[in-house]
Amino acid sequence: MEGAISTPANTRVAVVTGGNKGIGLVVCRQLAGNGGVTVVLTARDEARGAAVVHELTELGLSGVLFHQLDITDASSIARLAGFLKARFGKLDILINNAAIGGVEYAHDTDFGSVTEKEKENLSGMDMDQRLGWLWVNSRETYDTAKKGLRTNYYGTKQVIEAFLPLLQASSDGRIVNVSSHFGQLRVRSSDNYCM
Repeated sequence: MEGAISTPANTRVAVVTGGNKGIGLVVCRQLAGNGGVTVVLTARDEARGAAVVHELTELGLSGVLFHQLDITDASSIARLAGFLKARFGKLDILINNAAIGGVEYAHDTDFGSVTEKEKENLSGMDMDQRLGWLWVNSRETYDTAKKGLRTNYYGTKQVIEAFLPLLQASSDGRIVNVSSHFGQLRVRSSDNYCM
C-alpha cells in the first residue's frame, strides 16, 4: 500500500484523489516531475493504483506512493488521514479529482462497448455535439444521481473535512477541486442559460 520513499522535511506533500487515470494521473506526473513534492496517488482499486505507481517509478518519478482511498467510505478516508499524519504530519496540497459521471450509458458505464468508429466520432465532436450524443446515449436515474452526489459532493466534502487539520498544519496548505462541464446545468435549447 504505502511506499517506502524518504521525504526530507522541506518536501511538500500532495494527495491526488482519483490519481490512477485521466486528469488525476496527469496531475500526479506533473507534480512528481517538478521535484520537491511527494505525491500520494490514491484510487479505489488498490491493484490499479499500485500498478500506476510502479509505471511512474519506471519512468523515473520516484516521489510517488500509493494509498487506497474510496472517498465514499469514511473509514477509508480516516485511514489515509491517519497515514498522512503519522508519515508527514501535514498536507500541503489536496487535489480532489475522484468523481463519477452520475449517468448510465446505453452501452455500459465505462464506454467499453463503444466501437472504435464511435470513439473516433466522439473525439472529433465539439462540446455541443458531445452533449447531444450523451443526451441520446445516456440516462440519469434516481440511483445514478444518488451515487453521483454521494461521490462527487459528499465524498469530496468528507475528504476536505478529514484533511483540513493536516492542511492547517502546513505553512501553505492548498485545496484544488477538479470539475468538468458536467458541473453546469444547461437548458439544452440554449447556451444562454447555465446554472
